[in-house]
Amino acid sequence: MLSLEAQHVRKTYGGVTALADAGLRVRPGTVHALLGENGAGKSTLVKIITGAVRPDAGVLRLEGTDVSFSDTADAARHGVAVVSQELSLFPDLDVLSNMFPMREPRRGPFVDRGRMAELARPILDQLGLRVSLRDKVGDLSLAQRQLLEVAKALVTDPRVLILDEPTSALDSKTAEVLLDILRVLRDRQVAVVFVSHILEEVMALCDEVTVLRDGSTVLDAAPLAGLTIPKIVESMLGERHAELAEVRPRATVDLSGAVAAPRGSGALRVENVSVEDRLSDVSVTATPGEVVGLAGVAGAGHQTVLELAAGLRRPTAGSVLLPDGKPAPRGLRAAIARGVALVTGDRRRLGLMLDKPIWDNAGQVRSVALARDGLLVRKRTLRERAAEHASRVNLRTSSLEKSAGLLSGGNQQKVVLMKWLQTHPSVLLLDDPTRGVDIGAKAEMHGLVRSVADAGAVVLMCSTDLDELATLCDRVYVLHHGRVCAELAGETLRQHEILAAMNTGTVPTA
Repeated sequence: MLSLEAQHVRKTYGGVTALADAGLRVRPGTVHALLGENGAGKSTLVKIITGAVRPDAGVLRLEGTDVSFSDTADAARHGVAVVSQELSLFPDLDVLSNMFPMREPRRGPFVDRGRMAELARPILDQLGLRVSLRDKVGDLSLAQRQLLEVAKALVTDPRVLILDEPTSALDSKTAEVLLDILRVLRDRQVAVVFVSHILEEVMALCDEVTVLRDGSTVLDAAPLAGLTIPKIVESMLGERHAELAEVRPRATVDLSGAVAAPRGSGALRVENVSVEDRLSDVSVTATPGEVVGLAGVAGAGHQTVLELAAGLRRPTAGSVLLPDGKPAPRGLRAAIARGVALVTGDRRRLGLMLDKPIWDNAGQVRSVALARDGLLVRKRTLRERAAEHASRVNLRTSSLEKSAGLLSGGNQQKVVLMKWLQTHPSVLLLDDPTRGVDIGAKAEMHGLVRSVADAGAVVLMCSTDLDELATLCDRVYVLHHGRVCAELAGETLRQHEILAAMNTGTVPTA
C-alpha cells in the first residue's frame, strides 16, 4: 500500500495554470525525490498535499483512504508533516515555543514546558543544533532556523515527512547529518518526500523520483537505479535542456549601463583583517571584471568578509578598502551610497516585501533608502524604471503590479537583483544568490552575475553550492576556522578541492 498518493491534481490562479495534471505516489520506507524547475508546480503540489491550498480537481489518499486536509495542522494530526523552504517560524518566540506551535502539551490548563523540553531536546541533539531552548529564534542564523524547522516537523513523529529544500542553507557537514537522519527515518518505514535542486544529494539519498514540468508529471515514481543526473535534468527541462548544457556560465545581457565603473584603485581589498572570534589575518582581493567566491563551512568566517565589505561589521585589525581606495564606511546605507550592493539569498526574510507589487520592491533602495529621486517619489517613474530592469533580467511575470510573493523563487531573486541594479553599483556582494532556485533559473542568474562582472563591476560572493562556486567564479578563497587556507583558480578550482579545503584546511595534492 502507498503511504501517500496524489492523482490528477489541477490548480489555477486566475488565468495561470500552476498544476495541470500532477501526481505523486510515495511508498512507506522510501525517500522519494520530487523534482522540477521553479514554476513547475512542486510547491503548489506540496501545499495541496499538506492542506495549505485547496485543489481545483484531483484526489489525495493517505494509506489508501481519501483525505482532504483543512490546513497544515490538520495534516500534521494525520501524520503528514512538512518542512517548508520558506521558514514558518515565529522570530519573537523562543526555540521551545516554536517547536510546538498551537499544539503544546498541557498539564491541566497550563502549558507543560517540562514535557516540551523532554520531547524537544533529543531531536535537537540528533540534528546537532546546539542552541538553548530559551534562545529567541530571531537571533538564530539562517542555518540554525532551517534545522529548527526540521526539528519542529520531527517532534510530531510523522508517517509522511515532506521536506522542501531542507539543505539549501546548510553547510556540507550539517547537510550530511540531516541526510543521515532521513535514512534512519526510511528504515523506520516513514515515507519521506525530498524536494531539492541539489541533484547530487538526490542521487546519494533517494530511492524513487517524480519530476514535474509545466504543472504536469513527466516522470512518475521512477526507480533511481535506472537514472542519471543528465537524464533527470533532461526530464526537468525538456527542450530547454540543450540550451542550458554549457559548462561555463556566459554573460546573457549587456549591463554596461546598469553598473558603475569602479573609481580609484578599482579593486575591493580586504587586507590583513582580523575580527574577534571570527577572522584572523585574512586578505582577499576582488578586481573589476571577475567573479570571486568565498567558501567555508558555517562559522568559518567567509560570510564575515561580506559583512565587512557591506559596512555591517568593523575589523579589529587590518583594513577594508572599497574600489575608490577609501575605507569601507560604517553601516550598509553609507556603503550603498559608495556603490555597494548586497544581494541576499534569504529573499523572503531580508530581500523582498512579499505583499507589495514588483515595481514597488524594485525601487526601494534607489528611491526610498537613498532618496535619489528626491522627496516626492512618482509611481510612474518607479514603474517605468522597474519595467526597464525587468526586461534586462528577463523577469517572467504577467504584470509588474503582481505581488512579489506570488512569483517563483527564481523570479523573486531576479527582483532582488533588479532593486540593486537600480543603484548602479560598482561592487556587487552576493550571499547565496541562487539558494532554493531551480537549475534553469540558476543558469539565468549565473548569466546575469557574469554580465555584471563583464560590465566592469567588482563581484564577491558566498555560496553553499560548491558547483556554483566552481563553475561561476574565476577565483575562490576558502576559509577554515577564520583563516584563508586556499585560493583556488584554473585547474585547481573544482568541487572536490573546495570541499576538501573547507573541511580540512588544506588542498589535496595529486
